[in-house]
Amino acid sequence: MSAIYLMGVDLGSSNLKATIIRNDGSLAGEASHPIETQIRHPGWSEQNPEDWYAAFCKAVPQAIRDAGIDASSIVGIGFSAGAHIPVLTDANDRVIRPAILWADQRSVAEARALHEQHGEMIIRRSLNRANPTWALAMLKWLKTHEPDAIKRTKRLFIAKDWLRWRITGAWHTDYSDVIGALMGDNTTRDWSPDICALIDWDMSTLPPVVEPSAVVGAVTKEAARETGLAPGTPVTCGSNDTTVELYGVGATRAGQGAIKLATAGVVFLTTEGPAVHPPISCYPHIVPGHYFCATGMNACASAHRWLRDRMFMEPDGDGSAAFARMDEMAASVAPGSMGLIFHPYLQGERGPHWDPKLKADFVGLTMQHGKEHFARALYEGIAYALCDLLTAAKDQNLTFDEFRIIGGGARSATWRQIVADVLDVEIRRPENGDASFGAALVAGVGVGTFASYEEAVQRCVRLLDTSTPDPTRHALYREMFDIYRDVQKRMVPINHRLHDMFAKG
Repeated sequence: MSAIYLMGVDLGSSNLKATIIRNDGSLAGEASHPIETQIRHPGWSEQNPEDWYAAFCKAVPQAIRDAGIDASSIVGIGFSAGAHIPVLTDANDRVIRPAILWADQRSVAEARALHEQHGEMIIRRSLNRANPTWALAMLKWLKTHEPDAIKRTKRLFIAKDWLRWRITGAWHTDYSDVIGALMGDNTTRDWSPDICALIDWDMSTLPPVVEPSAVVGAVTKEAARETGLAPGTPVTCGSNDTTVELYGVGATRAGQGAIKLATAGVVFLTTEGPAVHPPISCYPHIVPGHYFCATGMNACASAHRWLRDRMFMEPDGDGSAAFARMDEMAASVAPGSMGLIFHPYLQGERGPHWDPKLKADFVGLTMQHGKEHFARALYEGIAYALCDLLTAAKDQNLTFDEFRIIGGGARSATWRQIVADVLDVEIRRPENGDASFGAALVAGVGVGTFASYEEAVQRCVRLLDTSTPDPTRHALYREMFDIYRDVQKRMVPINHRLHDMFAKG
């Protein structure tokens, strides 16, 4: 019997990644291809959907070659992409305008008006508060500023759905992306006529809603010629990146969560039923009946890279070697960094402060401090920021007992242990931890390789190691965290004064 393979495709904000796994979850091959973001005006962020397909046509055959398999061995394909990203097409299925990304801030005024006038109803129906990240505010902006584009619109896609349609011709979405558009009704688990009416949106342009594992089509002959896939390969609907990412690390029961040490730091918590606490995001989980909360900080690995470039990078040096040096230095310093505390607000801050005027700082600096203390203080400061997020979650009666850790920062054993000690919770690192892996598991459920979502996790998710909190170090970090929070509160008016002073030029 020939081997069975599954493919997951994730459309990220800067690249598209294709991952091929075996039916035991082991990695067979992977490849990625970059995608260009267009910034036509300050605060805007857009991409051309045809660039997504071009990246797909590059990454997929590379992944197949990397796996060393025949494309016909792939029995199912799953998709994921960033939530909230709408794609509009006309009567001839042509893209009308570039896709507005979740990071785009042009619809601030529209989001404010939606919340002030209809906020209670939107939260009750679609679980989240209107802000420029969600597609609802973007579409309201387009109705005002580009009415001709809206008049030409015959279909609305969310990012992953357009890419999947491009290789199958099938037009569907899943409920998590309906919520991500902020146009859902959590009672019917479908599009909300009431919310659509707020922006006078034609519901005939909205795709049918199916389960993430539903097989919605197959690779067309044309797409097979352009991508190297076998024609007729089944394709499942998939879900947005955060949803399949949390599922793919095995956080499938209430109380389990995930921490992502990536460009931004993200905390996910699985809940039994919806836990609605705006501005914390709430989405349906892949596992039926479950939901998850997501919140995060602006600067995580980006702060790590910032410190590397300014303090540890040699001229014409190797970035990976500089990161390794930082890690060794951080490990050589005792917990607490001799009283040096870092607030990672290099780009303002999201949760739990939601304040774009906050500034980063190192507090407690003395003549005794060296580079090694800065390295460890950065690790600890980001762990304190995570603790800040989870303290706010506890205040909302959200509970947790275990976290899976993913992202580039998770490769550091020192950083993982600091996070465990600060949070006083077990931190487990899975072998695979990205959205493309989770999308492949969802595809496996859809095509019958796995009998259920839970079986896919049991068979395929493997843990590499566990970081257990040390009570003595946690006691120290508890005191340091109290100081971290006290400094943050006292610095708010000073941060605001500095911001306002220099914002004026």
